[in-house]
Amino acid sequence: MPNQTWPALNAQLLTDSVETFNWRLGLPTVLAITLDGSVIYRRTPPRSFVASIYQLDTRTGKETMLLSGDDDTNLSDAEKARRERSRTVQRGIVDLDLSRDGAWMFYSRGNQLVFADRTSPKRAVERTIDGEVYDPHLSPDGKLVGYVQDGDLFVVGMEGPPRRLTKHPEGIEYGVADFAAMEELDRRRGWWWSPDSKQILFQRNDNRSIDTVYVSDVRHPEKKPVPFKYPRAGTNNAKVDLGLVSVDGGEPTWITWDTEKYPYLARCSWSAAGPATIVVLTREQQDVVAYALKGTQLEKLVEEHDDAWVNVPRPESTLYAAGTPLWIGDKFLWTTERTGDWTLELRDAAGTARPLAIPGLRTLVGADDHAAYVTASTDPLRQDVYRVPLDGKPATRITPGDGGYTADVASGVVVVSGALAKGGRVTFAIRDDKEHDLPAVAEHPSLVPTTVIEKIEIDGRTHYATITRPRDFDAKKKYPVLLKVYGGPHARTVEDARDGYVMDQFYADAGFVVVRSDNRGTPDRGRAWERAILKDLITVPLRDQVDVLQAMGKRHPEMDMKRVGVTGWSFGGYFSAMAVLLRPDVFAAGVAGAPVTDWQLYDTAYTERYMREPVHNPEGYKSTSALTHASKLSRPLLIIHGITDDNVHFAHSLSLIEALYVAGKFANVITLSATHMVPDPKLNLAREQVQIDFFRQHLGPPP
Repeated sequence: MPNQTWPALNAQLLTDSVETFNWRLGLPTVLAITLDGSVIYRRTPPRSFVASIYQLDTRTGKETMLLSGDDDTNLSDAEKARRERSRTVQRGIVDLDLSRDGAWMFYSRGNQLVFADRTSPKRAVERTIDGEVYDPHLSPDGKLVGYVQDGDLFVVGMEGPPRRLTKHPEGIEYGVADFAAMEELDRRRGWWWSPDSKQILFQRNDNRSIDTVYVSDVRHPEKKPVPFKYPRAGTNNAKVDLGLVSVDGGEPTWITWDTEKYPYLARCSWSAAGPATIVVLTREQQDVVAYALKGTQLEKLVEEHDDAWVNVPRPESTLYAAGTPLWIGDKFLWTTERTGDWTLELRDAAGTARPLAIPGLRTLVGADDHAAYVTASTDPLRQDVYRVPLDGKPATRITPGDGGYTADVASGVVVVSGALAKGGRVTFAIRDDKEHDLPAVAEHPSLVPTTVIEKIEIDGRTHYATITRPRDFDAKKKYPVLLKVYGGPHARTVEDARDGYVMDQFYADAGFVVVRSDNRGTPDRGRAWERAILKDLITVPLRDQVDVLQAMGKRHPEMDMKRVGVTGWSFGGYFSAMAVLLRPDVFAAGVAGAPVTDWQLYDTAYTERYMREPVHNPEGYKSTSALTHASKLSRPLLIIHGITDDNVHFAHSLSLIEALYVAGKFANVITLSATHMVPDPKLNLAREQVQIDFFRQHLGPPP
């Protein structure tokens, strides 16, 4: 049929979306809360990735710009990788440290270190360091900056030359978080200041047995490939332990544990509130232990086991890494799934645990001397912040219950951020029961999605799904259907936050009915729901998505179930490829963005958590690989992948393309000069247009 039978694309909305990074540019991101209760945060303009630093006085509500960022793109490969791991797309001043008293701020521009007076930011001391500087941080007393250079730790003050603290042996690296920690365990730092600024605790990595993966940009063959120590499933991880060194120099003291049994260092922290604390995991992550550092010895605080896997909570706040023991005096807060549902406990070093009641607990985000602050909800679609008194009194909700919220807590201030059910985002600080907004300059979408959230009952389970129809919807017509999917661990796509469906509306207005749902294996629906994917990452997710999709089709006759497309990115790309390979009776076309195609090519910490090591689950790895099923391709498939992706390497797509070729099949392939995130507006603009054209070509227009 001729293309003119399709509705015209909303080109302005698409442009607005990519140039505002889906309307996220211009939103504040908390970096620190000072002792006097001022909130320090970064913010970009609404259509720029360059961040500057601002301060909100929570006594008056006054905002002040402290530091103006510039577009520094001269980043080392290591720093680019660190930002990729943390999904940081902003440039300019993206990280900031404060001295404990709040007098001095610190940030870096490449190898230029900047100490700035917070009360007079133009009064600054700048130091330029020879060579590359990685992960620099200000000491709590504000006198020194520590950093990593060429695998060793250095410190430097506002005056005087840098002082080298360590000298690593060949093949050993100090002060850098290993790939598994950065990408899959949500720990990006590899060294930590002592609260008195006299010592540094640092990670020691033996990377010699890890495979080196070379990532090259073939568009620029004159550039050398970038080497990464990347542990693929079933291969060796880094060997990790810790060292403790004085800022005055001298030989480090080595701090170790049973690293053969517990190879993963998932968390490490050292604050003035308590001793240095670490959390370690077994390789297949069925066992976790938390230790406190007393002198130079580790004392066990908590030990837990799960027959499937232990979840180390993912951080929701900037100022506290969830999953770390959070000290309050001589006790600490700990979250556990030991009894099934998430439980918050107040524990002491002797092992006594007192549960603190909070229904629907999700994540601990902070604490003060009298209360814990958590996110919680018994509604899978929303999330609120609660204050949980440590004396056992009932928890109090401090957010309005109208969206999905999280928080940062320090110095008597709670900074709340949330996506609203009615649309938009808010960030505000609460101090002494008064609220002040952290101003945003983000633009707002120009349309209101038609999205409706529905319940679907499948085999006694309640699933939630969304349906988004064209704004000029005609109930007498049947529309081709698009399933937008992620489907993997850690993420839900169905939430009661209206602006999250703006791009669904873009696709709907282009002539489709757009559907989403969350299958088993996704979070916040209980232990059994989440762990249904053990040893098989596709069978249950695919079955659930198909069952919900077909139930929606029966409920809504406008959905043409003979013309269904599926699209997703990362795990969603994997799902989309497997969907067209395994269920061509349901899916007429698919777009697989940056797909995992063979779990033996993906990293250890993520893959083995769910699939076990390949030697322990060989049939599972085989049956869940797209390569195994390549000969079954009978539907149009478009693969989109960044050639410099250092997370889901381009090798995944190349392996599938070759398997299809050998089987006499082929797919459409588009390569991007990009990493896994693809923040470049022009690439995102082209990607959306290509996907629309692909589905229009293969699903046909509404009659």
